[in-house]
Amino acid sequence: MQRLNGKHWTLTDMATGLSAIFLQNRPALLRFLRGRGAGEDAEDMLQDMWMKLEAKDLGPVADPLPYLYRMANNLMLDRYRSHIRRERREQDWAEGAGGVMADPGEDIAIDERLILTQRLEEARAVLRELGPRVELVFRRFRIEGVGQRLIAEELGVSLTTVEKDLQKAYRAMIALKQRLDTE
Repeated sequence: MQRLNGKHWTLTDMATGLSAIFLQNRPALLRFLRGRGAGEDAEDMLQDMWMKLEAKDLGPVADPLPYLYRMANNLMLDRYRSHIRRERREQDWAEGAGGVMADPGEDIAIDERLILTQRLEEARAVLRELGPRVELVFRRFRIEGVGQRLIAEELGVSLTTVEKDLQKAYRAMIALKQRLDTE
């Protein structure tokens, strides 16, 4: 609640147009996103919607509520596509890593298993050299599947910091792979 001209105003009172309709229908939009599978990301997605609405000067929208639902649906589609791309990228990386991510249950010759174990240890050493936070961020995101926002909250850092830590780790892993490929 903010005080303006001697009166207390809520955010809903101060919002106009599409933003006001968004605020009035926020609980329904949240249920819509959760019903479509957003889970605990639904709140973050609503925040993204709010930021997009506030950043754009859209002017009047003929059917504002359907527009908001379409916007929420588009965010879900973006999330789904991003998830598919990430899975494809991880699969490509695992296949290109020379078996480092291979299922240990598969029948692998002892000499090949030793080579894979050595490569895994080299990857771990490279990550340790990057520092404990980068190593933790990489492990939590890539191995444990924890979302970047949650990692940022757990560590008390910004989402950008987590993204930069992941970029450092990826660059180091790519360099390691290139070095191993030339050996």
